[in-house]
Amino acid sequence: MPAKVVPTAAPARRRSLLGPLWLQVLVAIVLGVLAGVFFPHQAVSLKPLGDGFVRLIRMTLAPIIFASVVIGIAKMGDLKEVGRVGAKALVYFEVVSSVSLLMGLIAINLLHPGRGMNIDPATLDVQAIASYTASAQHLTLVGFLLNIIPSSIGDAFVSGNILQIILFSVLFGLALSQFRDAARPLVNMLDLFLRGMFGIVRFVMRLAPIGAFGGMAYTIGQYGLRSLKPLALFTAEVWIVSILFVVVVLGVIARAAGFSLFKLLRYFREEILITFGTSSSEAVMAPLMLKLEQLGCEQSIVGMVMPAGYTFNAGGTAIYLSMGAIFIAQATNTNLSLADQIVVLLVLMLTSKGSAGVAGAGFVTLAATLATMHQIPAAGLVLLLGVEQFTNAARAVTNIIGNGVATIVIAKWERAFDGQRATLILNGASPNPETARPSAPQSFASAEPNASPPAVE
Repeated sequence: MPAKVVPTAAPARRRSLLGPLWLQVLVAIVLGVLAGVFFPHQAVSLKPLGDGFVRLIRMTLAPIIFASVVIGIAKMGDLKEVGRVGAKALVYFEVVSSVSLLMGLIAINLLHPGRGMNIDPATLDVQAIASYTASAQHLTLVGFLLNIIPSSIGDAFVSGNILQIILFSVLFGLALSQFRDAARPLVNMLDLFLRGMFGIVRFVMRLAPIGAFGGMAYTIGQYGLRSLKPLALFTAEVWIVSILFVVVVLGVIARAAGFSLFKLLRYFREEILITFGTSSSEAVMAPLMLKLEQLGCEQSIVGMVMPAGYTFNAGGTAIYLSMGAIFIAQATNTNLSLADQIVVLLVLMLTSKGSAGVAGAGFVTLAATLATMHQIPAAGLVLLLGVEQFTNAARAVTNIIGNGVATIVIAKWERAFDGQRATLILNGASPNPETARPSAPQSFASAEPNASPPAVE
């Protein structure tokens, strides 16, 4: 059990003249939309601002994932505990992602956004999706399993493949757990290294408004608002179903677990807005991990569940996949029986797990699914290319919220969650910076207090 820590009632930090980070990001998003509408050509050239911010965050992900997983497993010490946490996480991920797939399938059949488009697949230019379909050819089951194993340790970190980094980190953590006392200095060093990496994240997060402005300006300037009209219904439905999934499904899970989803969304507001502006869930992985630790989740649980969730708990992506596949069938007048759609759903349950570390993961996974089915024309992916950026924002936001909820739920299952601390923080109290990263008193824990990195504000 993590030590009970009472957050301070009032933060003792200097207020920014520009206001809190979430407000800065929100203003930047609005300015980005205006720039894209009124100055589209100039707005397109702002794309490097968003790309640069995402790259700055991505450069910290590999070392943060590695250190978090190794420290988490090493501090657990007991291999049975590691296996128990991993099994609970995977079962939770599979159940929730299956529910999201089913919600998308039901919604697309009720609303029929593609009906009446009468698209002939032979008239579509498939060159626009050539890069996606090429990547999709490698998403076979055997290819997926082999891709988990890196050709070298260095290659996993250079390519930033999350699954490969997790595999090596798990093996390294398990190895260290075999000689806990001797490995204690190394684990403590990794813990100090992790604090330093979170410090870098804190600096980079100050640039979030610039990244959100550039990302949103490029999206609107490149694709425009008028060009979205033919597919506006599909895009809106993806957002609506995603919101329903968050409010209903994740809301019920949160209530059953004993915490308020809406208070958690307020606590994650900066990360949600940044994800919306940049359409990248990777941009906020490190800040989310830090905030979850500050909220009261034990460090070892966060280190294991959050990186795995980015691979196996993509509820927003699952919604998009089921809706996208049936939308293309409707638009191209491809008749699918109920049995056919169930088969699509089953295939998606497998292919949706095989896109980790692939650029444009959702789109690539959809291409792989259509190629596997041979019933829905893969050329129909061209129809979704114009709104890919907008639907990507919906699924990215849904994914990060789902992973935050999953981490808290599993921490509560493991009795590794400080509920008193979480209640105070979700009600507006500020974490005590001296004790903001709770850690169970395992054999690897340092005898000195485990001080916290500064809060991401």
